[in-house]
Formats: sequence, C-alpha cells, structure tokens
Amino acid sequence: MRTLVIHNPKSGFGSDAIFQFMRALVHPGDECVLRMLAPDFTAQEACAEVDGFDTIVLSGGDGTVSTLMHALRGRDTPICVFPSGTANLLCANIGNAPEPAALARACRVGKTATIDLGEIGWEDETGERRARGFALMSGTGFDAQIMQAALPNKAIMGQAAYFAAALANLRPSVEHFTITVDGKAYERDGITCLVANNAMIQGDIQLVPDCRMDDGLLNVIVVETEGAAQLLKPLAFGLVDPTGKAIGRPHIESFSGREITVESTRPVPLEVDGEVVAEAVSSYTARVLPASARLVVDAMSPYGSADDGSSRFGESSVIAYPK
Repeated sequence: MRTLVIHNPKSGFGSDAIFQFMRALVHPGDECVLRMLAPDFTAQEACAEVDGFDTIVLSGGDGTVSTLMHALRGRDTPICVFPSGTANLLCANIGNAPEPAALARACRVGKTATIDLGEIGWEDETGERRARGFALMSGTGFDAQIMQAALPNKAIMGQAAYFAAALANLRPSVEHFTITVDGKAYERDGITCLVANNAMIQGDIQLVPDCRMDDGLLNVIVVETEGAAQLLKPLAFGLVDPTGKAIGRPHIESFSGREITVESTRPVPLEVDGEVVAEAVSSYTARVLPASARLVVDAMSPYGSADDGSSRFGESSVIAYPK
C-alpha cells in the first residue's frame, strides 16, 4: 500500500495526531510519503506527482483540505480527510470516526463514497477573476466577519474564538442580496448569504434539512435577521430538532440549484470554507462540481459506499520521507 500524506503543520493547535495515524496505518512492506506544506503553498504544487499512490491523506483545517480537494478533483484515487484544524467541520460532515487509529483502519478497509465539490468565483480589486473550490460552505456577510474577527484568537481559544467574535458584534449590518439560482432571481435582506455543499455546523445541527454532499446540488442559505441575538432562536430549534425536518429554522430561508450568482448592494467580506479572502466583494458566482471527489468512509459515515468493504491491502512497514 502506497500512501501520500499532505499535511499543513500550521493548522489547528499543532497536534502530532497525524503521526499517530501514520504509525497505525503502515504495515510491513508499505510506503507512506509525508509532504509538509509551506506557509505559502499553492494547491497545484502540493498535489503534484500524486499518481501511483493508493490513497491520498489530506491533513489540515477545512480551508486547506477543501483547496487541496479542488486541486485533486476528478481523480479516482481515494482521499482520506484527516482532522488537523480548529473546527474540522468537513470531517464532522463526512461522519467518520475521528480517532487516528480508526481513520487508518478505514484507509485499509477501503470503503469509499463519491461526493460533490463547489467552486466559487469573484473579481478581485484589480478586476482579475479568481476562483476557489469549497467542500462545505462559502459566503458573504456576518459569517465572513466572524471568521475574520476570530483569526487572532483561534490559536488560543479554538472554536470558542468564533463565539467570542459573534458576541462582539451583536448588531451586524443587514445587506440586500440579489440571488439567482439556475436562472431564477430572488431579492432578500439578511445579515449573511451562504452557498453550501453541506450545512451541518457545531453540535451536529443542520442549518437546513437535506443538504448533502452527494446530491448534485448546492444550497443557498439566507439568514434573514437584523441582529446576532436573533440567531439564538434557530440555534435553539436546532438543539431540539438537529435535522431541521420537524420544526424548521426560523429566520433562515434556502434555495437549491447548480449555478448560483449572489450580488449585494455594497462590497462585503467573503469567506471560503472558513478562510476570509483578502478583498471585499459585491458579487460572486458558485457552481456545483458533481461527483468530483472519492472519499474514504467508514461504517459511521452517512455516505454510502460502492465498494464491498473487503480489505484492499496486506500487512507490512517502511515510512519514506521525501527530501
């Protein structure tokens, strides 16, 4: 078994869990190559020379992993997402057991699921067209403001930094959004507008029901409130009804489609899977990339597998670190 591990050492709290995973993964005769990401890495360079590996492991925060998955899109090689970030919402949405030994076993068993990715595009301040891939959620407004405000405290406070940032801005600005979904336009006012490939947040709460990574669609989610305090109501509903199918989500409206354009009346911050881009934007486009990634899954994951579940690899252990 040949495995490539692409690891971002700057993600999260600098845990050594990825090395525990590698020790659990390799058996006699195996090869495991570790590729450390530089602070200024580019996804295309990080994902170069990946042919010939049986599994590719992406280790980092949600933004790092989704960027790498976008660079690897369309390949048949299974990808294992390893949680090394602060929130690790992508891993939570995939639903695998997060322990290093459990993820190592899942790689060897070899069950997989094919999922969609999203791609978001916008013009920067110079007018140049930019694009990034995302696996979870991207959008403009209050959510991007929270991500930006939480950055200085993430290394110390972890996920609590997001809640502290939200409490520091209880009266976010209400924006007017023009949302076009597969050619149909909607006018809405709210504090944020998200485009989601999957919509589960902390506490296993689904922002909207039936938003999955394998349905060939993206969901547009508009939070139609006038202040952060009003978010307590949908969050309380989420604690009682995590899936959102029984009592719904007050102040939240959603649409689904394949091609989406979002315009705001003034430039607002934009975040892509938790990472805030450098410039504010007044419009962006998003499209679904159907069945573009093949993920390693285990029995705990809500995503199915087309494989038979039999072990693909024998026993054996050599760890090779490239120069």
